[in-house]
Amino acid sequence: MEIRNIKLYNFRNYKALDEKFFSGFNIIYGHNGQGKTNILEAVFLCASGRSHRTKKDRELVLIGQNNYYIKINFDRRKANSEIEISYSNEEKRKIKVNGNTIKKIAEMIGILNVVIFSPEDLLVIKEGPSERRRFFDITLSQIKPSYFYNLQQYSKILIQRNNLLKEIQNNISLEDTLEVWNNQLVKTGSAIMAERKKFIDKLSEYAGKYHARLTDGNEELTLKYSSSISTDYYDIGSIEKAFYKKIVNLEKIEKIKGMTLFGPQRDDYEIYINEKNVKTYGSQGQQRTAVLSVKLAEIDIMKEQSGEYPILLLDDVMSELDVKRREYLMKNLNEIQTFITCTEKEMFEEMKELKAVYYNVDNGQIYKY
Repeated sequence: MEIRNIKLYNFRNYKALDEKFFSGFNIIYGHNGQGKTNILEAVFLCASGRSHRTKKDRELVLIGQNNYYIKINFDRRKANSEIEISYSNEEKRKIKVNGNTIKKIAEMIGILNVVIFSPEDLLVIKEGPSERRRFFDITLSQIKPSYFYNLQQYSKILIQRNNLLKEIQNNISLEDTLEVWNNQLVKTGSAIMAERKKFIDKLSEYAGKYHARLTDGNEELTLKYSSSISTDYYDIGSIEKAFYKKIVNLEKIEKIKGMTLFGPQRDDYEIYINEKNVKTYGSQGQQRTAVLSVKLAEIDIMKEQSGEYPILLLDDVMSELDVKRREYLMKNLNEIQTFITCTEKEMFEEMKELKAVYYNVDNGQIYKY
């Protein structure tokens, strides 16, 4: 997979950008606040249907304007493809894939595959479960568009069920309708949990190999899917049975609290090094190496699933890694189109064998060198 051209109009601080990009390393450098990350943000938006920095489209519009437009041309399975996103303050966002308007974000997921690695990802181990779920859901949604669809459906079901639990507090006769939402919650939630378990097991295998290389075999990394039911996660029937039993047991307290107390919305992922939880016992260096290993593993899994490498977006993370890890990372990316943002390009110019094109960004203007 390879991005050929990016067009931006009134997006963030770009009045107009129309730029071709290199098939290898694209080093986008400049001072902070000039618009480097905005290019990566546009790519991520076209891949996932969402920005990794904001939930509001209005914040993506150039100050003083009322609309934005993005168009990305890319090769997918050796065929030219394009994704367009347009938005105005008066209308909802519109998305086109190869000229055809799509109605649901789920229809675009998995068409342009990306892996993004940002400074926020280096903190994901220290953050709460919601950040770790988002961290892994981004990749899993691209690999399995049906997973993204189930996430959306589950969110809607959860809202409806929580509203009903609150209403039951004032109208006990509504209890009879709870079973309908229980069944929907179990069916959709179990599908999500099954995919998460399969994904995290494979990710653990792949990331473990990378981590062993990065630490010269001195550390063993494993990832574990954490849920509050014990069952065979490779058997959907077993998950549904355990899930249903759990919510029935919690039903009385849920009616009192007016909220659903169990399900994928409360899952977590745990990362271990030498059988110790990295969040609690890992050093800052170990945590960074663990996240780097996971990102490299995500790339391999995407390649395995789609037959093509994803686009890699490295947003100002190189300075956060030591020399050994920087060099290891760059050596493992030769076959992958990579977009790297940084404030200084000297660290890359010192890598004599690196095939790269440099782009200087200055106040929303881009200059190729």
